[in-house]
Amino acid sequence: MQENNNKELKRGLSNRHIQLIALGGAIGTGLFLGVGQAAILAGPSVILGYAIAGLVAFFIMRQLGEMVVEEPISGSFSSFANKYWGPFAGFASGWNYWLLYILVSMAELTAIGKYVQFWWPEIPLWTSSLFFFIVINVINLASVKVYGETEFWFSIIKVVAIIAMIIFGAYLLLSGNGGERATVENLYNDGGFFPHGWLSGGGDIAYSGLLAALVIIMFSFGGLELVGITAAEAENPEKNIPKATNQVLWRILVFYVGALFILFALMPWRTITADTSPFVEVFATLKGFQFELFGKTFYFTSIIANALNVIVLTAALSVYNSCVYSNSRMLYGLAEQGNAPRFLKKLNSNFSPVNAILVSAAIVAITVVINKVIPKEALGILMSLVVSALIINWIMITLTHMFFRKQKDKQGIKTKFPTILYPISNYFSLLFLVGVLVMMWFTGLKISVELIPAWMLILWISYILVKRNKAKNNPIETN
Repeated sequence: MQENNNKELKRGLSNRHIQLIALGGAIGTGLFLGVGQAAILAGPSVILGYAIAGLVAFFIMRQLGEMVVEEPISGSFSSFANKYWGPFAGFASGWNYWLLYILVSMAELTAIGKYVQFWWPEIPLWTSSLFFFIVINVINLASVKVYGETEFWFSIIKVVAIIAMIIFGAYLLLSGNGGERATVENLYNDGGFFPHGWLSGGGDIAYSGLLAALVIIMFSFGGLELVGITAAEAENPEKNIPKATNQVLWRILVFYVGALFILFALMPWRTITADTSPFVEVFATLKGFQFELFGKTFYFTSIIANALNVIVLTAALSVYNSCVYSNSRMLYGLAEQGNAPRFLKKLNSNFSPVNAILVSAAIVAITVVINKVIPKEALGILMSLVVSALIINWIMITLTHMFFRKQKDKQGIKTKFPTILYPISNYFSLLFLVGVLVMMWFTGLKISVELIPAWMLILWISYILVKRNKAKNNPIETN
């Protein structure tokens, strides 16, 4: 047992693993399912919204990437906050990140159950949640290479799916087989590109417009910071992390902006609903599209519906898989800082932080109970709780980077992977994130904003208690 405690995380993630983990982080359920509500609020201008939010996500990725390449350690931005900002910042950012992805894990497990019910509605939500809960945690208890390989293939499926959608959608648009409604004019012929302007409504009328949609759009990019978490287990991080980080921008342009351009050209934006994936709706309109193979007639609608369900199920499994990985590494990093119990540093024979995985799994297992007791309300409740933690996470990354750069500049150290437009990109990112908080206050997520100071107070009290406990047990080290 003692021998395991002295082991360190092993560098088992190759370049192809890092590249696909980064790519997978940019493609999730936010693209497949989250576009609908944003499209209702902003119309075609939602395309610009994804480009703006994607630029901010890229800036924050570069800020994190600069720190990670300079010091590829476990705990990622929590360790940097602890070192360059202060002990409470390290404590708060680490535990906030852990809570964030505990909640995301719960939400994704619930979503997985819903996707399974597409084929087998008789299977209870909690049953499929429990099954995949066990499978994904077993994968993560194996070596980091097993996690990397699993995430590699999950990401391949998502990438191939998006590329296929873009290519097939472009074919339908250019060939005329998309029907009479398929035309580029859909981008501006019904109220213009900005049908609701930048912001409209208020009072008794719900807010709409691009700024209101940004609240939803921003959360599509949560998870991009996962590349920073992999640093301690990445082979040749000085080469592989910058490569993965720099490719985020064009991935966003291709997979989000490109896919949405095709989507809005194929159908009038007012036909999009919030309850189903716009991609499903587009292809479901092609009821007459059929082909013959081996003497049998196949109807496109049923094939695409099943294929898309496979894709969104894969996307949810990918997110949950990465949540288990990143949460365990964050707990491991917090334990190394002394901000979490020492037993969380224990590694198994595969160099995986076994106790950190099991502790997180025990908390996430509550999802199975939630899905048993309130299956209809579970997903909505869990997703509303994610909002606050995600905003805090991104704000702390960009602020930590500013403290990091000030110290490096003072020491006259030129970093190996400097961020773009420092410090302008930091200020722009902070302004954007604060703006999102303001919009959340006015667009039905007021409780999420109000929870932020309450959560920070809980973290502060917890930090004081941990600090006192450390001083009691290690008076010399504390002083």
